[in-house]
Amino acid sequence: MRLLIALGGNAIKQAHEEGNTAEQFTNCRVTTRLIAEIVKKMGPDDRLAITHGNGPQAGNLLVQQEMGKEKIPAQTMDVVGAMTQGQIGYMLQQTLMNYLVDMGTTVPVCAVVNQVLVNKDDPEFFGDMASKPVGNFFTEEEAKQLKRDHPEYIVKKVKPNGEKTWRRTVPSPDPISNVEAEAIKRMVDAGIIVIASGGGGIPVMCDARGRYAGVEAVIDKDLAGERFAEVINADEFLVLTDVEVVKLDYGKPEEKPIFKMTLAEAKKYSDQGHFLAGSMGPKVRACIRFLEWGGKRAVITSLDKAVAALAGETGTHIVRNEVE
Repeated sequence: MRLLIALGGNAIKQAHEEGNTAEQFTNCRVTTRLIAEIVKKMGPDDRLAITHGNGPQAGNLLVQQEMGKEKIPAQTMDVVGAMTQGQIGYMLQQTLMNYLVDMGTTVPVCAVVNQVLVNKDDPEFFGDMASKPVGNFFTEEEAKQLKRDHPEYIVKKVKPNGEKTWRRTVPSPDPISNVEAEAIKRMVDAGIIVIASGGGGIPVMCDARGRYAGVEAVIDKDLAGERFAEVINADEFLVLTDVEVVKLDYGKPEEKPIFKMTLAEAKKYSDQGHFLAGSMGPKVRACIRFLEWGGKRAVITSLDKAVAALAGETGTHIVRNEVE
């Protein structure tokens, strides 16, 4: 079995936390302890790769840069992505390595600074189409104040209910391909647990001569994770978030959990608008793409249910047809 795990933001920073180093390391230890349990069950020919989000970290770093711009030049969004990719990759790599050492396992772990190709004509770069939430959540009044302070920002409601449902959004172009695909594939084939495409990968464009340059954007980590899954020829795609199962009519009185969907059903529910663009939408879309590419199973569940979901005990399972 070849498995790609896509970690949500709660794997590194909880919504109620300030996000200091100690808190983030604690969360990473909780996360990698669960991953280590998965590694423990793997056979010698099984392979594992990991990707992760960076929304809270990138958003906070952008805030820090805004506050310090009079003294220190702000970095571009692609560089911020690279910085947080390195930060989170380091934390996950170290904590996972420590658990594997304690287990007596010699499987190597390597975090990769990783670029992902996007198209300069992607609709996300135009008007108010930017859809990727970054940074902290805000109340409606806080969101209005943020917009007054920064007219150039795009601020949108990304959750249907709750006290803080608004976030800043930035362009989130569709990922085309993973630039370091060949190097990553060779490492995974060799049995290395690779952490890559962090935060959706560093967004880059390619010119006619094959030369790359960064772009101001944040790629959705689940959609980029699906491209990553293709690179390693994954059989299964595990998307970890903050809910145990996907809900139809989420946030409405008639909401209901769904534990299994066929590919056709997932497409139908997506077209009907059951999954919000700023939250569950990209996750389901990534799972659909994975199955269309040739993956066997995609699972969406909460971090704490990862092991149980892989065993088929919980989570939302998306398969190509009813018999799988």
